[in-house]
Amino acid sequence: MIGLVVILLMVLLFPFTVKMVEHNLEIFLFIMGIAAAAISGVLDQLLIEKALVDPIIITIAVFVAGILTKWFQKPMEKSILWGSRILTPRIFFALTVVILGLASSIITAIIAAIILVIIVNVLPLDRQSEIRFTVLACFSIGLGAALTPIGEPLATITISKLNEDFFYLLQLIGAEVLPAIIIFGILSMILVNPHEAKNGLKSVTKSESYNEIIVRSLKIYLFVMGLTFLGQGFEPFINEYVIGLSPTLLYWINMISAILDNATLAAAEISPAMDRETIQAVLLGLIISGGMLIPGNIPNIISAGKLNITSKEWAAFGVPVGLATMFFYYIVLFVF
Repeated sequence: MIGLVVILLMVLLFPFTVKMVEHNLEIFLFIMGIAAAAISGVLDQLLIEKALVDPIIITIAVFVAGILTKWFQKPMEKSILWGSRILTPRIFFALTVVILGLASSIITAIIAAIILVIIVNVLPLDRQSEIRFTVLACFSIGLGAALTPIGEPLATITISKLNEDFFYLLQLIGAEVLPAIIIFGILSMILVNPHEAKNGLKSVTKSESYNEIIVRSLKIYLFVMGLTFLGQGFEPFINEYVIGLSPTLLYWINMISAILDNATLAAAEISPAMDRETIQAVLLGLIISGGMLIPGNIPNIISAGKLNITSKEWAAFGVPVGLATMFFYYIVLFVF
C-alpha cells in the first residue's frame, strides 16, 4: 500500500510543481494509472480491455463536437450572441450555469460540457473570468448530472447497486444539489467580468484546424484511459481503508474524487447495507469535490482540454470554491 500512497501524492502534487508534468498531464496520469494497477495486482486483460473501451464514447463525442463546432461555428455564435443581447451579460452567465447544471441530468454531463465550451469560446472574457466561468459551470454540471441515472456514470452505478428507481437520486440529494446549482449561477454573476459591447457580447473565437481537433481527441482518450487504470488501481486501497468508516469521515475522505474517477469510487463505496444518510454523505462528497481539479470529472476534462486551462489555473479557483462548498454542506448535513 506504500506504493499507492506515493502515487497518490505524486498525482496530487506533480501537476502543480513539475512543468513537464503540467504540460503532459495525459501521459503522466496514464503512467501513474498503469503503476497503480500494477502495484495492486489488477493489471490484467479484463482491465486493459476496459481501459481501451471506456474512453471511446467521450472521445467520439469530443471529436464530433469539435468537427460540428468548426462547421457550424458562425450560426452557433449568432445564436449565443442573440441570447446575450436580450439579457445583461451577468444574467446570461448565471442562466447558462444554472441551465447547463439542470439540463446535464437529461442531456448528460458530456453534452453539457461541450455546449459550455462552445459558449465560452464566443464570450470575450479575460483569462481569469474565462477560467472562473468554466469552473463554476463544471461544478454545476457535475452536481446536476448526478440527479438521474442517465446524467453520468456515478449516478448509473449508484442506482444499479442500490436497485432503486429513476427518481431515487433526485429525492435523495435533490434538496442539496438544486440550491447549489443556483448558488454557482449567482457566483458567476459576481465573479465573472464581461467585456460589454453596444450590441452585446462579441465573438473572439478562432477556428480550430482538423489536426488540432484530432490531437485533442486523442489526448482525451489517453486521459480517460489513465483515469480508468488509476481508479481500478486504488480500489483495493479503498476497500481496505475506506469502506466502513463513519459518514462524516467518508464525506471528507471522498475529496480524493478530485483526482480519481468518482464513478469508480461510488462503485467501491456504496452498498445497499448503508443507511440513507451515509449514502447521501458519500454522494455529496464525491460530486462536490469532483469539481476541484481537472481529473475529478468528465466536464472538467473536456472543458480544460478544449480551452487550454492548466491544472494550476483550475486548482487556483476550483479548490477554494470546492472547499467552501464542502464546508457549507458539512454544516448542513452533520451539524444541523
